[in-house]
Amino acid sequence: MIRITASGDVICVTIQNLIECWAVCTRPVANNGLGLLPAHAIRILARIESATLRLNDDTDAVYAEWRRLVTGHGVSGKKSHDARLVAAMKVHRVTRVLTFNVQDFRRYEGIAVTHPEDVCRDESENDAPTF
Repeated sequence: MIRITASGDVICVTIQNLIECWAVCTRPVANNGLGLLPAHAIRILARIESATLRLNDDTDAVYAEWRRLVTGHGVSGKKSHDARLVAAMKVHRVTRVLTFNVQDFRRYEGIAVTHPEDVCRDESENDAPTF
């Protein structure tokens, strides 16, 4: 069971997170996706959208921070998308990211990186993980 908010943390998302969720849901399994039909992806997005999350806006400041990060860290290719998330995090003062791509985020100072396995526990365990 995942208990991220047990410690009072607020879960934040960006529009990019929602778009990437759609892409992963509808991408074929052979291409590292879930292979879901769009109708299923719509239901998944609806659940995320109805959850108590903070949607952080895209702003000019996010672009400026993204540009600083990609040039300062020599980021290129697909990793530019991760840098955009970090830029939004920095602008909106979010200090932790929950991701399967732990290594891709370690280069950014001031960002604590957590793998989902670190916040998952068997339902038989009583204590919520520290996050």
